[in-house]
Amino acid sequence: MKEILIGILASIFFGVTFILNRSMELSGGSWLWSSSLRFIFMLPILFLIVLIRKNLTQVMKEILKQPAQWLIWSFMGFVLFYAPITYAAAYGPGWLIAGTWQLTIVAGTLLSPLFYENIPTKNGMMKVRSKIPLKSLSISLLILFGVAVIQIEKANSLTFYEVIIGVLPVVIAAFAYPLGNRKMMEICGGRLDTFQRVFGMTLSSLPFWLIISIIGFIKAGPPPSTQIFQTFIVAISSGVIATTLFFIATDRVRQHQDKLASVEATQSTQVLFVMIGEVLFFSNPLPGGITLLGLSIIIFGMVLHSFFSKRKSHSKVNVLPNKSEKAI
Repeated sequence: MKEILIGILASIFFGVTFILNRSMELSGGSWLWSSSLRFIFMLPILFLIVLIRKNLTQVMKEILKQPAQWLIWSFMGFVLFYAPITYAAAYGPGWLIAGTWQLTIVAGTLLSPLFYENIPTKNGMMKVRSKIPLKSLSISLLILFGVAVIQIEKANSLTFYEVIIGVLPVVIAAFAYPLGNRKMMEICGGRLDTFQRVFGMTLSSLPFWLIISIIGFIKAGPPPSTQIFQTFIVAISSGVIATTLFFIATDRVRQHQDKLASVEATQSTQVLFVMIGEVLFFSNPLPGGITLLGLSIIIFGMVLHSFFSKRKSHSKVNVLPNKSEKAI
């Protein structure tokens, strides 16, 4: 399934976020700047991409049609996703943040009943409320178990305060991101491509990022040059490349809740990439036997997701339509 491979590729670039956010906090940078600067840097880059592709007018028309919806769900999908993650990075290690973030693979599946699918009937297409794809949910829970196994080996080194302050904000982000992403896909209805949608959400969330940056200036002063540079790297790697890849993958399967759950589950591979990054950049010890067991469970879960998604796609192609279906 190409979408799963795209999702895994996005996870590599997403992993940069957790590593650099932790690096910025360890060097004294404020989380307020780490969060706001990423999206402030993203905006002109995405603006140029959309402008060169001659798609700017269409984005602005869509935003002006439903400005309140764009503000609300862009806040949900970007601000309420990224601000809590950078806040948590100030108090917890990258592996804890990345591991807790994997709740989003289950959160996205549990949110399915909030959305509708177009089902073909004899009278045309009919909107039906989506059901929780239980098979996808069970596989996602298996992956989440693998993530929990990884956490066990390192959890003893954390205080209760570090666990609470490093986990609760990420739990909020884990539900906010798929909810904002899915609602914006629903609002756009396929009329905008991925670059247009990411640009529109970044533009719509800009007022909130400006407020956060003003608070950051008042509380911590201007950001240091090292934080500006690292945030720019995060903006390119995670904000533009990873977000675009992930949105492309989810947009391609937006009408199929089970496949959407499979793509969202690819984010679990971030744990592996973050662990590798922390070994290389922070001289963390190599993972032990329990961690390797957890990684094996995650990989096995991803293989299951890919297998069942591919098999379901083939079954839909190979099934011949009955008489009523031919009449549609």
